[in-house]
Parts: sequence; C-alpha cells; structure tokens
Amino acid sequence: MNRPEIQFLIGGSDLEMLTIRRILTANGFVEGENMADLHLQWGAKLSDYKDFFNKKQIFVGIELTQDIDPPPHYINIDHHNENSNKSTSLEQVIELLKNDFGIAIEFTRELQLIAANDKGYFQGMIDMDAIPEEIADIRRRDRQAQGVTVEDEQLAEQSIRNHLTIEKGITVVKSLTSRFSTITDRLYPYSKLLIYTDNELTFYGEDVSILKKRFCELSTNMTIYSGGGEHGFWGISGGNITQKLINQIIKTETMSKDPYSSHIFLLPFKFLVKENNNKKKENCNDLFIDYMKG
Repeated sequence: MNRPEIQFLIGGSDLEMLTIRRILTANGFVEGENMADLHLQWGAKLSDYKDFFNKKQIFVGIELTQDIDPPPHYINIDHHNENSNKSTSLEQVIELLKNDFGIAIEFTRELQLIAANDKGYFQGMIDMDAIPEEIADIRRRDRQAQGVTVEDEQLAEQSIRNHLTIEKGITVVKSLTSRFSTITDRLYPYSKLLIYTDNELTFYGEDVSILKKRFCELSTNMTIYSGGGEHGFWGISGGNITQKLINQIIKTETMSKDPYSSHIFLLPFKFLVKENNNKKKENCNDLFIDYMKG
C-alpha cells in the first residue's frame, strides 16, 4: 500500500494518541496529505472528519465513535467498548504499519508502558513490574496530553477534600473538574470509585460488567463507554446525572450476586412441636428461625 492511498484520522488526545501521531510523523505520514488531526478531546466522533471523506483513499479512524456511516474504505482501530478484547490502539497501528507498509517499529519499554497504561491503567503498568517513578511519569504525561491544567489539578484536590463520601464501600466524589484522571490518580489504589459531575459519571474498579448489563440502555442523549476489562471503568456522559441514578448505580454495585457460603446445621437436640387448639401445628423451620434469632 502506498502512503497517498491512506489517510489516518487521529482521535481524542491522550498519551497513547500523541504517541501514535509521533510514530506516524516519524515514518513519513504528513498532516494534510495522509494524516488528519483536528486535535479533538476524548469522545471524538467519526462525523468530526466527514469533510475529509472521499472514495479514493482508505481511511483509518483511531478511537473515533462511529456516529455516522464510515467512508467506503474504512479501517476502525479501537480497544474500548465492544472492542475491549483487542490489543491497544498503539499496538494495532504498529501492526498495521508492519503488515501494510513494511515499517518495523521497535516496541520499546516506553511504548509498552504507554500501551499498558491505556489498557490497564495503574494495574497494567504494575503487571509489567513498573517502578513508582515510571508509573508517575506515564500518568503525568497522560494527564498533560489530555489537556489537564494546573487549575484542574487544584480543583481535583478541592473535590477530594470537600466532596468525597463513602457510600456502602464505594468512594464517591462530586468532581469540580471534568478531568477525572486528576482524581483517580490521587486516590489510587481503590477497589470501587465513582466520580461524577452534573452531566458525566464514571465508575472505576471491580465488577464493572454488572453495570454494563444493568444500564445497557439509557436515555438516547447519553453516551455509554467502558474499557479496561473486569477491573476497568464504565461511564455515561451527555445527560443529566441525578442523585437517583447515582443511588441506582451504588445499589447495583453493592447487591450480593451470589451467596458467600452455604451451611448445614447439625443440632444436638430436637424441636418438640406441641399441638395448639387455636393455632395450626408450628412449622419446624419456623422454630429454627426463631431459635437462630435468639
């Protein structure tokens, strides 16, 4: 495949996306010719690039929500939502460059950490035996790439200090900034964390699959997103985040799915069931329940 035959469409900005752009630029892909970058934020849509479409080129959309029909020749690169079983977008681009252009990219330690961060966040890097300095550097660069400002960092500290509660084992934070990474990075490690604003909510941690099933259909003006596997994240944006909805999410996450254990009691005595003229004979199960209640 020749370079003019393809057009890469760059998605929402984060460290992984900036790294992909850097790799493409270093290997001869030029903005305005075979690469387009509108410098979009997270949640970028395919429709943002509709004016670039033509019938001649092959378009490669990187993490673009397909809110419109793609152009005739289209390759979708993503690893979120229904694509969460795939390798990271960075790895997919590297594989595409190798297979279609013969360009071999060394998958260095830095690239591995960037991919692990985007796919598995802190735990992804920990699984690579990353040291604290490596993790802190990747997270700082990721926040910076997302457009996080000094004010966002300050608002995150205020949110944690003044708007953090614990609800049934879930850490809940009403965020004063839309940049949730500023809060998650400060609170890690956590088992269950819920961060929200008036129009966006994200749950991080254990059992996100439960929320995917329970809230698979919400208002049509809301966008549902998820990623990171069983211990990843699930969220909604674009709608009105009400206290009722928050309570429903907390209730869903804290409901017991299966009994922790089952027991057979062998009691060294018998229940003597007496006849009562005014009542039916008492049930032995009822007697046992009364006994256990004391």
